[in-house]
Amino acid sequence: MALQLGALREALVEAGASAEKAAKAAEEIAGYETQLADVRSDLRLLKWMIGSNLAMTLAIFWRVFAHGA
Repeated sequence: MALQLGALREALVEAGASAEKAAKAAEEIAGYETQLADVRSDLRLLKWMIGSNLAMTLAIFWRVFAHGA
């Protein structure tokens, strides 16, 4: 059985959905949540990569233009 969001499943059952449909919907939403967590971690890595690239670029520009003349 896949990961499910228990509160969502219970809410769907209380709203009138069958237990099977509620379980499938909760599993599907949990899958999307997992994918979203992967995207967030990739985005965090990309932010660090851009920040370090910017810092290195500024350091090179500083060295070339401030001390090169």
